[in-house]
Amino acid sequence: MTSTNELRRSFLDYFGKNGHQQVPSAPLVPYNDPTLMFVNAGMVPFKNVFTGLETPPAPRATSSQKCVRAGGKHNDLDNVGYTARHHTFFEMLGNFSFGDYFKEQAIHHAWTLLTGEWGIPAERLTATVYHTDDEAFDLWRKISGLPEQRIIRIPTNDNFWSMGDTGPCGPCSEIFYDHGEDIPGGPPGSPDEDGDRFVEIWNLVFMQFDQGADGERRDLPKPSIDTGMGLERIAAVLQGVHDNYDTDTFKALIAASEHLTGVEARGKHSASHRVIADHLRSTSFLMADGVLPSNEGRGYVLRRIMRRAMRHAHLLGAGEPLMHRLVGSLVTEMGQAYPELVRGQALIEEVLLREETQFRRTLDKGLKLLDEATGDMAEGGELDGETAFKLYDTFGFPYDLTEDALRARGIGVDREGFDAAMARQRAAARAAWKGSGEAASGEIWFDIAEREGASEFTGYAATSGEGRVVAIVRDGAEVGRASSGDEVVILTNQTPFYGESGGQTGDTGVIHTPGGFSATVTDTSKPLGRLHAHHAKVEAGEIAVGENVQLDVDAERRAAIRANHSATHLVHAALRNRLGEHVTQKGSLVAEDRLRFDFSQPKPLAAEDIAAIEAEVNAEILANEPVATRLMSPDDAVEAGALALFGEKYGDEVRVLSMGRKADGARNYSVELCGGTHVKATGDIGLFRIISESAVSSGVRRIEALTGEAARAWLVEREEMLKAAAGTIRATPEEVPARLAALLEERKRLEKELAEAKKALALGGGGSADGGSVAADEEIAGVKFSGQVLDGLNPKELRPLLDEAKQRLGSGVAAIVAVNEGKASIAAAVTDDLIGQFSAVDLVRAGVEALGGKGGGGRPDMAQGGGPDGDKAAAAIEAVKAALGA
Repeated sequence: MTSTNELRRSFLDYFGKNGHQQVPSAPLVPYNDPTLMFVNAGMVPFKNVFTGLETPPAPRATSSQKCVRAGGKHNDLDNVGYTARHHTFFEMLGNFSFGDYFKEQAIHHAWTLLTGEWGIPAERLTATVYHTDDEAFDLWRKISGLPEQRIIRIPTNDNFWSMGDTGPCGPCSEIFYDHGEDIPGGPPGSPDEDGDRFVEIWNLVFMQFDQGADGERRDLPKPSIDTGMGLERIAAVLQGVHDNYDTDTFKALIAASEHLTGVEARGKHSASHRVIADHLRSTSFLMADGVLPSNEGRGYVLRRIMRRAMRHAHLLGAGEPLMHRLVGSLVTEMGQAYPELVRGQALIEEVLLREETQFRRTLDKGLKLLDEATGDMAEGGELDGETAFKLYDTFGFPYDLTEDALRARGIGVDREGFDAAMARQRAAARAAWKGSGEAASGEIWFDIAEREGASEFTGYAATSGEGRVVAIVRDGAEVGRASSGDEVVILTNQTPFYGESGGQTGDTGVIHTPGGFSATVTDTSKPLGRLHAHHAKVEAGEIAVGENVQLDVDAERRAAIRANHSATHLVHAALRNRLGEHVTQKGSLVAEDRLRFDFSQPKPLAAEDIAAIEAEVNAEILANEPVATRLMSPDDAVEAGALALFGEKYGDEVRVLSMGRKADGARNYSVELCGGTHVKATGDIGLFRIISESAVSSGVRRIEALTGEAARAWLVEREEMLKAAAGTIRATPEEVPARLAALLEERKRLEKELAEAKKALALGGGGSADGGSVAADEEIAGVKFSGQVLDGLNPKELRPLLDEAKQRLGSGVAAIVAVNEGKASIAAAVTDDLIGQFSAVDLVRAGVEALGGKGGGGRPDMAQGGGPDGDKAAAAIEAVKAALGA
């Protein structure tokens, strides 16, 4: 049997031997298409190459691209687990020609690999072509020798591919494998083509035309090839099975699920094991590429996938969280081909455990509500949309999870009702998807980049230099010149200005010429990741495209930014040392006045953790070790111990930044891939101080800190505050802690003495020195009554005082009003023998009304309430007396 890993390697090696550059899989988060949530096809990373906006990496390329289809237009989530070939995560094998070879070589390579290299019997294969593509039809006959009846002309868009309404398009050929007569279904184009007998395994797209806005198709000057073959589907073919879930990778994952749950993957449990295996792959790969669960966008889709798998774990009777325990099996199966899984394993396991633990708390409640709502429904019934929305809004059940939970009972869900309920709460609903999460690249930047090439950044070594103006952009369009008062974007062939990226803010400064032109640069951005765009206001003179200019960065500001950026690297290393290797960077801000570092961590940092991290960073700063930079390939860098950030797209060459002392003569304290600007030695940072630690979102924490002069000024300010506090309490700064402790202890003692004095007063001892009245017993309508007003008494003391008043009275009613800062609290008590005659609740409410308040509550023998008008305290006592005599 050929394993899935061997097949992947075999495919890439075949095309590598045939002149194709092997390109690693791009991250699942698309970097060049704001319309996509996730990469969902092998050609997505090459989209701008096919549209002519980018230069191809080589004339020919081949890849095994990670893909996810679980949201938006391409959403296979509902079918996963119940069919043989639907997945949320899959790998797309592909070979690409960028204006190099065309139909003949594409068909030749496909036929040679399938029948020659892999030995698939020709009689099992059928090809389709677009019905007017005579060239492809003739080439199939010539190259494969297939009989004409097995080269099927298809007149529909199934065999004509287009990127959009306009742009590159062309016919395609699909290759089908016949699984045999024992499986229902007919060949493509036949009435029963939707059966499972004939399965598409490869699609060859012949990018031949350019679809114009006028509706006319014109020949492309350089026709291209884009192919896609599902690795899971071809693995099923070569492993002699019909079902993708019976291939080696899935069998291993399902076996691990069976082992941990003790439930065999048979009958009604089969779908649950399949869902868990599939969703384990998609969730793990998404997290390895930097996506974390959240309530919107990509993170929300990730959470939906997680919860669907976790519900199926619940159906299998898993008593404890399951998903995180399966990650090791996935890493064993796919970690060699995708090392990002190995690097991210600790974080993936931690997030899955946390998410499943949280979801289990609400799952039982949601399922109980679902059972109650559908308990009397027969097969064919429909759950109302309001209940489905309540499950979503209250318990976090996505619509498809509710639909999936009712599928086995044959009960549907009212989608229109659900959507209507969602619309009514649109303001509180999850934010709608708005693109890829990255700034969309305007076509104007592609035009400039293709014409002029990338900007050369000279700012690693200098903060000033010369450059030639290659473009000026004003109001979104290119212009030839700019003059005083214009707000424009200026691009030069080289620049020392750093464009905002990687969390580091863009540089500011001045662009000028000896002839009198001067422009203030307020920000620098980095369109496409390779242009440095100076956002500027022209202060004087005029500049035209083609002229040379002097570029001067604000060097003092840059120095502060450098210190803060280098400090984030030291913080990252210190966090991992202190908390564990699950810590990875989830975002950062490097500005001139502060730094912010977001990192994966499930719980707040303890005070001792913060102190230890701060001390460790300052120790590295004091060591004043030089900061070294090397240019390496990404693979070599990671091999050398460099920390790569999940989801980042790196080029063929990366900057590897090493700083801090070496441990045991091995690697430096911090080694990371980074394209930002940094200090020359750690001592240049000067000082590091953490000023806050907080939560950003579930599983992500944030540290804010200062360095250098900003840190020193912050400490000086705190010292001045300490001196001022010391002067107030007549102590030296060193004596402040002990003096404050003594003052607090003295305050406690005095408060206790005051409370005792007020209590004694309330019990009738002595005069009322603080303006309160002395308790006086009297008789009202034959009932003994004790009424009293006390200033400054804590309301908590009222009930004990009333208990003592009841004992003194023997039989009667007592009421006390406590006045504090203009407000009043009143409490009343009735002895047991009078409860049938009077209610303390009614008496208190009478007093509360006099105080300008409402209500009051308690028991018939003891009640309490309050009001805003402390000046009416005596009136409140009179109101109680009036209620007694009523």
